[in-house]
Amino acid sequence: MTKPSLPELLHAAVAAVGGTERPGQVTMAESVAEAIDDGSHLLVQAGTGTGKSLGYLVPALAHGERVVVATATLALQRQLVERDLPRTVDALHPLLRRRPEFAMLKGRSNYLCLHRLHEGAPQDEEEGLFDQFEAAAPTSKLGQDLLRMRDWADETETGDRDDLTPGVSDRAWSQVTVSSRECLGATKCAYGAECFAEQARERAKLAEVIVTNHALLAIDAIEGAPVLPQHEVLIVDEAHELVSRVTGVATGELTPGQVNRAVRRAAKLVNEKAADQLQTAAETFERLMELALPGRLEEIPEDLGYALMALRDAARTVISALGSTRDKSVQDEDAVRKQALASVETIHDVAERISNGSEWDVVWYERHDRFGASLRVAPMSVSGLLREKLFADRSVVLTSATLKLGGDFNGVGASLGLAPEGTAGTEGSEAEALPVWKGIDVGSPFDYGKQGILYVAKHLARPSREGTRSDMLDELTELIEASGGRTLGLFSSMRAAQSAAEELRSRIPEFPILLQGEETLGELIKAFAADPKTCLFGTLSLWQGVDVPGASCQLVVMDKIPFPRPDDPLMSARQKAVEEAGGNGFMAVAATHAALLMAQGAGRLVRASGDRGVVAVLDPRLATARYGSYLKASLPDFWYTTDRNQVRRSLAAIDTAAKAEDQ
Repeated sequence: MTKPSLPELLHAAVAAVGGTERPGQVTMAESVAEAIDDGSHLLVQAGTGTGKSLGYLVPALAHGERVVVATATLALQRQLVERDLPRTVDALHPLLRRRPEFAMLKGRSNYLCLHRLHEGAPQDEEEGLFDQFEAAAPTSKLGQDLLRMRDWADETETGDRDDLTPGVSDRAWSQVTVSSRECLGATKCAYGAECFAEQARERAKLAEVIVTNHALLAIDAIEGAPVLPQHEVLIVDEAHELVSRVTGVATGELTPGQVNRAVRRAAKLVNEKAADQLQTAAETFERLMELALPGRLEEIPEDLGYALMALRDAARTVISALGSTRDKSVQDEDAVRKQALASVETIHDVAERISNGSEWDVVWYERHDRFGASLRVAPMSVSGLLREKLFADRSVVLTSATLKLGGDFNGVGASLGLAPEGTAGTEGSEAEALPVWKGIDVGSPFDYGKQGILYVAKHLARPSREGTRSDMLDELTELIEASGGRTLGLFSSMRAAQSAAEELRSRIPEFPILLQGEETLGELIKAFAADPKTCLFGTLSLWQGVDVPGASCQLVVMDKIPFPRPDDPLMSARQKAVEEAGGNGFMAVAATHAALLMAQGAGRLVRASGDRGVVAVLDPRLATARYGSYLKASLPDFWYTTDRNQVRRSLAAIDTAAKAEDQ
């Protein structure tokens, strides 16, 4: 039997999921197959509606090597494992004459821990463990959640938090899960044979396709001990999120509360001298943190340096002592000891990292209204780490609807540690050792020029950091009235979203305004989609997390260009580093950050071939500033205007057509 061709396989898979074959999807599948075959790297921009999941799954399954697919969002993980993969595997089975296995794998703290569920959680204040089910009042929300999880533990096959519906709070979940550092290990644990996390790992070892998340991919790259099985192909979906997820995993934090918890956990298990040394270091650190002012620490102040070295040395002493003493009076001592060790090791590692003062790290103080001060450290850049760990031993495909910023892939490529496209491997240059890659844009099935308008409110005053923007609120009110509601408001800060919601609720009460934070995101999006007159306002997660096709979302408004805050320590440090190396820090960091968010935000408008509407940017700088053309080139190719009357007429016409269709 001849080997089936890629178009045959793709055709079978598309039919199985009930989709439509698109030219962009075919181009993508062919390019992915080529990259996998010759072991090269590929960046693919595939617009909404292209069907990119099948565009990479079909060539990966056809190739027959083990593949890891890493995504950023839970929604896409579920779609792959519950819908796309089962149907695709069924459709390809007769053609490939084999049935590829697939599995989901996440970090340990995503799974229920049977040891903690049955034996209780180590308690900070007293010896031994406490039964969280006894401690929580059965009538409280926490008590009810814990009882529900105990019942769920008997029926779940995965123990995966995301399979628990409805979900529970982080506080409730923390009572029944452990981090990888706190885990006793399958051989030492009484529940090792039934462990959900271990079972997920075993399934992954046998699977040809492993679906995971960016965070686990980052842990696998950073921590040296491999979490993922060996694989020949890595596909990173929602790749525009990768750098920020990896940065998050590589960020360390110290807070007085966390240090005091570590002291309490270790005190009962080590000799008095070691416990006192850690207690004294914790008190000194806490006093310093009370005086901490938010902002970057370009150099570590002397008193903080001494406090961190004292913490590091005391933590080291406690870690040694924890390894050598046993105390039979402590109930389930192994679990108590493991949790104490995990807490103290984290303190030691972060204190040592900041004390060592790498030029590649950024250190800063942060203040939070509820949690007080924290000391944080993050890598200046993760590009070197990604280049070394991601692209070394496998073929990598990165895909997203937004990878081409300002007209090319080089901005995103640089953040991943790649040389400009076409220069890698040139002789005599540094690029010689850099990975060879190519970028392709397979377009979108949507006709953006006919389906959408990009409107820039050029007549408004430039936004300033302080003060209310009354002209912006007037403009927003008129736009919402013209479109009959149907508005997704994307704001650059939560404060701006709140004040706009407050003001407009009194101005135009006939259009209900939902505000992020007043209900879970899922509920808000459901309510927004259900009623065309309703508007939804919010900040960061709305810029990329909303998928509402149809007439409920016909106006997407951005209050201003979403540059990072000037006082963001990490972004400003990165900008400064680019400038010191002779580059344009503003364009490389701030403008790239804004372009990515704006491209994601504008992508909320057209989600299906029948969608029509307007993306309104209420910031004149998009039309007047020099960097405006770079930002516009990163957006879908909408029809562009600055004519406010034209936009009102268009919105009113779209509203009228939508109402007629409803009737």
